[in-house]
Amino acid sequence: MAAPDSVAAFLAHASSHGGGTVVREQPKLDLDLYVQNYVGRTRFDRLLFIGKTCLPLCVDALKAAILEAKQGLDVARYKDAWDCIRQAAPQEPEAQRDDAWIDRTEAANKAETSRLEAELKGYKNNLIKESIRMGNEDLGRHFETIGKLQEALEAYGRMRQDVSTTKHIIDCGKHLAHVSLQRRDWTTALSTVGKTAGVQNSDDERSTYTFIKIVSGISHLGMGHYSDAAQSFLQADFVVSPSEYAHVASPNDVAIYGGLTALATMERRDLQLRVLENLAFRMFLEQEPHIRKAISLFINGRYSSCLAILESARPDYLLDIYLHKHIPDIYSKIRSKCIVQYFAPFSCVTIDSLDAAFGQTGRSVEPELVKMIRDGPLKARIDGKDKLLVAVRPDPRAKMQIEALDVARKYEREAKERLRRISLVAASLETVGANRKQTTGHASGLNTDESWYDEGRNLVQAGGAPSESQG
Repeated sequence: MAAPDSVAAFLAHASSHGGGTVVREQPKLDLDLYVQNYVGRTRFDRLLFIGKTCLPLCVDALKAAILEAKQGLDVARYKDAWDCIRQAAPQEPEAQRDDAWIDRTEAANKAETSRLEAELKGYKNNLIKESIRMGNEDLGRHFETIGKLQEALEAYGRMRQDVSTTKHIIDCGKHLAHVSLQRRDWTTALSTVGKTAGVQNSDDERSTYTFIKIVSGISHLGMGHYSDAAQSFLQADFVVSPSEYAHVASPNDVAIYGGLTALATMERRDLQLRVLENLAFRMFLEQEPHIRKAISLFINGRYSSCLAILESARPDYLLDIYLHKHIPDIYSKIRSKCIVQYFAPFSCVTIDSLDAAFGQTGRSVEPELVKMIRDGPLKARIDGKDKLLVAVRPDPRAKMQIEALDVARKYEREAKERLRRISLVAASLETVGANRKQTTGHASGLNTDESWYDEGRNLVQAGGAPSESQG
């Protein structure tokens, strides 16, 4: 059993060096069931991240990460996991470094790299495009397996010049997108799946479409574009087997990512129509019923219950490799929407009632209201004496006057411009194009600017040239 002090010290150190927020509460997720939803390198990524951020699951997650790393060929990942468990639980058997496995794996990786590079060189000498494509794909897979992501990206990129079928183009795009996600290169991942989306392939079109939407959603989420992320996740198809995208995310992840981003960015009507009544996405929500319940509570105006459900799930969401950085911002947006919607029907509300509905233990909601008023989402003012939040309603008369002044200014600018053009014609300063029609019988085919020139010419010919004051 690891000493609590060593685990706490390790988590504090990991958090201060770029890790996530330390989760001290017991999360609801079962670690073994959680990682069974994933395949490939993302299993290790998720286990290691949980080990670096969750106090109750730290040692178990790191031990599982060690085991996962030793089942693969990535020596650097094993060393990372070993270094973590050495600090958190030095008395565990996994804290003893397996140098024999490291030497054996590094030698095997080097030999396999040399073999694949020699094969590829032979294919290039023979000038067989399909063999060259397959050689680059095999080399890219190998580099990805041993953790050399930049080399893998370059190998997959070289595949594109030798692709010959639609399926090859899609496979190449998937490889590039997956490696870009691992490198957290959101822009490249988004650009790659955008190009792949334009390729039609009737064989596995539905699975490709779902993969593209999930990768696009994760990329938008990584860049903080929550509205675009929600649009992508809501278009995923639940009918597609999870094995098609288990190396990236799980159906539970799609429900959580899509539900939270939609709740943070969409209005009540859109949530009802595009989330709850979206049959394809509703199947994802069945995997995470608390997200569906939170959205339903928000739609029905039960804002405090909605926020309570989200707060109870916060520790689990802080353990997600893609979501953890955005939880404070997403939760803040949802909370602001709840307060605005709660206040909308009233002309004034007491601060005490808002504290009862939205206040947290030992904290008043008033500083949050001040920030919302300054930032713009809340159109109100605070009466500090009577402790009231008073709505600021726009004056219809003032709004009408502003619109009338805008129309008058626009009319004045247009009149001055017309007079200026007429004066240019009267002074013979206009420039006539070589192909321009000179007869007035074709005036209907002229554009707006030419019509103004003709107005000035006709006025001058009629003896009605404007004075200089008009110009």
